[in-house]
Amino acid sequence: MMTRPFEPAALPGALTAAMTQVYDPEFGVSIHDLGLIQDCSIDATGAVRITMTLTSRYCPAGEVILEGVKSAAEAVPGVSSVEVSLTWDPAWTPDRLTPAAREQLGW
Repeated sequence: MMTRPFEPAALPGALTAAMTQVYDPEFGVSIHDLGLIQDCSIDATGAVRITMTLTSRYCPAGEVILEGVKSAAEAVPGVSSVEVSLTWDPAWTPDRLTPAAREQLGW
């Protein structure tokens, strides 16, 4: 089997796909569909910086979610390192939900 070489231009899409596999255990919805990722930057060396929020400052699964984001991003081919930062500005609101998440939650 022949594998294709890694293409840096594919990295943003691969990271987005990885984030759809990380779920908020309380909602049962991916963090991507909840709109928790606020920013994701990738430098030329494959170093990834993710800025995200949680649905609440008191989210009991916060550490689990943050670790899941880091692990998912690290598993993407071409990623050399991952830094995940938590921010509360702007605060998360249900307006950030994707249409799929709204449907899944019945909102």
